[in-house]
Amino acid sequence: MRNEGLEKFFDVLGELLAFLTLALYICLIIDANWQFIPRGTLYDVLQIAKVYAPLILVGIVGFEATIKRNILIRLLFYAMVAVIVIFMFFPATWTMIIGG
Repeated sequence: MRNEGLEKFFDVLGELLAFLTLALYICLIIDANWQFIPRGTLYDVLQIAKVYAPLILVGIVGFEATIKRNILIRLLFYAMVAVIVIFMFFPATWTMIIGG
């Protein structure tokens, strides 16, 4: 019972984040051709969001998918997310991954 409410919450959150991620990428693609976003803080925030939004989306959708699975599948997923989060704190490795 409790998992159904949590699953619904992650479902709605994932749908919203997927829409916002697509809107972000569309804005950045249009801006790459016709520069309309002023360079500065807003542009920098959008560039950072471009990197992290898909990762957060994968995490949320993964949490939704693993809620109804057994504990072993959940632990495997949590461990894989933890590896990504841990390596975000190693700037050289993370820069090589995102191509910065």
